[in-house]
Amino acid sequence: MRLRYGMNPHQRSATASPIDPARPPFRLLNGEASYINVLDAAAAWQLVREAATALGRPAAASFKHVSPAGAATAGPIDAVMAETYRLDAPAVGAVTSAYVRARDADPKSSYGDFVAVSAPVDAELAELLRRVVSDGIVAPGYEPGVLAELSAKKGGRFLVVEADPGFQPPPTETREVFGLRLTQPRDDVALTRDLLARPGLPSSAVDDLLLGLIVVKYTQSNSVAYLRDGMTLGIGAGQQSRVDCTRLAGAKVDTWWLRRHPSLAGPDAGARVQDRVTEQLRRTAGLPDDADRAGWLGRLDRVAFVSDGALPFADNVEQAALHGVRFIAEPGDSVRSADVLAECRRHGIDLVHTGVRLFRH
Repeated sequence: MRLRYGMNPHQRSATASPIDPARPPFRLLNGEASYINVLDAAAAWQLVREAATALGRPAAASFKHVSPAGAATAGPIDAVMAETYRLDAPAVGAVTSAYVRARDADPKSSYGDFVAVSAPVDAELAELLRRVVSDGIVAPGYEPGVLAELSAKKGGRFLVVEADPGFQPPPTETREVFGLRLTQPRDDVALTRDLLARPGLPSSAVDDLLLGLIVVKYTQSNSVAYLRDGMTLGIGAGQQSRVDCTRLAGAKVDTWWLRRHPSLAGPDAGARVQDRVTEQLRRTAGLPDDADRAGWLGRLDRVAFVSDGALPFADNVEQAALHGVRFIAEPGDSVRSADVLAECRRHGIDLVHTGVRLFRH
């Protein structure tokens, strides 16, 4: 496949070739991909396929710069999502609900995203995609009429990628960097509910933690994710300091929750989805830093938190607790794991040590 350009527009003549020409992982049905589009499609598809398999329901992801801005499984659409995306909440189908919940986690970052869904795209999702700013989509199939509608988006430049749901990658991965060839076994660790099941841990928390593990597995490290009810509320990616990652993702959680503050309901902000998002964010920023704001933030509860690496200090727990976290999953076995456990107990947080690190670089 000849690509539009490489990592940057001045890197022309880029290509992408399947290792096995007889069984490529994708088919490009419309548009001309760039190097980053291919990376986004590959990572996003793996995330949603793994999440759907592990959790038993459709999954979606909204990718930007090779990390998810949001990810979710199918589930309820709340009033803010319904208003933002002009949807009839009770009637929304499973695949559309998964994507709306994924995009709504951080709709500012999802502007111009690459979409991934684990099930075929139907007319309902295609109609929604027509109204949001996105660069492309990867899915295992497209219902009749959908391909033509999506192919007309962005003046015909919208990328439509069909994934082979049965494709299995080779057991080893190879990367060439600065004249060096690095080879390693593919990270095929099984992420299942069994890894997280603990006496007394609610099944909903287990599912949220499992989704979080899958999310950070496909997020640039260091990475953390806050989740509730089968969707991410904030993802932190690519920070050198883990506590900075925790703070940044926590700020996204606060924004998500403040968008649901009763005082922010107001007149229609315009026909475009992103205009409504911008108005919501403006009103959120205008909320006074007072007892009412603090009280509302304090009402968020039963949030799950996942870290791709061991929490090195108790300050990560202290920060996570500010955003309603009651469940944490992390690899454990750091030199200060006892301090981390003590901080979790102080805040009434259930801690699960998975023993599995999920770095991605």
